[in-house]
Amino acid sequence: MHRPRRSLILLAALAAAVATAPAANAAPAAPAAAPDVAEQKNMKLIATNDLAGNGNLGEGFTEILTRDGRRILYAAHESGPVCFSVLDVTRPNRPRLLLQENVPHDNTRCNSLDRNGDTLLVANQINNPEQPGGIAGVQVYDVSKATSPRHIGFFDTGGGQSRGTHYVWYAEPEFAYISTGMPDFESKRPGNDDQIFLILDMSDRANPKEAGRWWWPGTRVGDKEPVPEPNPIDEGCRAHNTDVWPGEDIAYVGMIDCGLAVLDIRDKADPKPIHLRDDSPPNDGFQHTLQPIDGGRHIVSSQESTEDACIDGDKRIRIWTARLRLVSTLPRAKNGDELCDAGGRFGAHNIMERTPDEPTWFSEDVIIGSFFNGGVRAYDISDRRRPREIAYNIPAAPSGAPSGTIQINDVYVDDRGVIFAGDRFTGGLHVLRSPVIH
Repeated sequence: MHRPRRSLILLAALAAAVATAPAANAAPAAPAAAPDVAEQKNMKLIATNDLAGNGNLGEGFTEILTRDGRRILYAAHESGPVCFSVLDVTRPNRPRLLLQENVPHDNTRCNSLDRNGDTLLVANQINNPEQPGGIAGVQVYDVSKATSPRHIGFFDTGGGQSRGTHYVWYAEPEFAYISTGMPDFESKRPGNDDQIFLILDMSDRANPKEAGRWWWPGTRVGDKEPVPEPNPIDEGCRAHNTDVWPGEDIAYVGMIDCGLAVLDIRDKADPKPIHLRDDSPPNDGFQHTLQPIDGGRHIVSSQESTEDACIDGDKRIRIWTARLRLVSTLPRAKNGDELCDAGGRFGAHNIMERTPDEPTWFSEDVIIGSFFNGGVRAYDISDRRRPREIAYNIPAAPSGAPSGTIQINDVYVDDRGVIFAGDRFTGGLHVLRSPVIH
């Protein structure tokens, strides 16, 4: 079993970096200074935390509501040295860093995490399968004590062409769903089509086992189907987010440049496609996240902007029918051309994903998305054919930002309506409020 390298940072060591709660008899602390904001509408930035100088957050949040009423937030990091951070967000205007866990190896990242009950899963992906020593797979933690994660297991996905696990989804105790390479999966185009949809049997949570897998036809060595035609900027045909709602037996998978996949997973050993849609062209590729609404009658999808200055196209959020027919495209920011030229990436990335097993907010009529230097943006989709933007907040560039702009990577909204967003490079955690969330 690969045990991650631990670096638990005690509150005392962070006194200079994070605010501490007042003593029982102390006068209330003065409100924190308002964080800098570059642009906003109907959305207010109420707090930030630079995570002790390790502000590079990835695409994974989970919140735990403890028995004594505290709110503990876990946040995955885009790359090392930190794997994930744990914060007390009971007072959302004063998020307090409690501890950080380091990556298990220098050639390993922890881009994604998810929790069900007392079990936390953390993705381990290696930067390059040809570099020695990296640890690839899924780490398992017991988080029954929310502020003291305890490592209990590991699912190994390393070997061969595999770069390991990129994304984890864990919304029901029996099964988890991941996008990952596997040592016995040989893609026709290594590095492009090497992440598949994999189902994990979690009946023995310390020892997950493969229950089933699926990949886009034509991407595996031995497939009779031809290799899917690559896009001009070739990001590959592989699984990204793998969202499944408890009891529905349907998986919604973003397949990057192959588009959208809706899978029947009633037989966990043999997932089968219900609908597949390669939408690029005419769209610009990199389907990232699919989320059903209206009981599955519609699907909201996001494309990830992967290149600076919008050179990979106009990346948007879209609404589809259950049969993957396009209904509408959410509007672009009015100053989108300026944002393309502002530095770094601009365009859609992820959306707030409905997580029914966590204390989260969810609306069928409002979509919240992360847009890199476009910040956090909200849309009214109550009229599915005529969505409109209703709120946004672009925080100012954090100290040391390599692009000279904020780069909001992911967004999570809890059941209080508190919005948590992470900067990709140096800005750490941003906490926001908006009247459009209710």
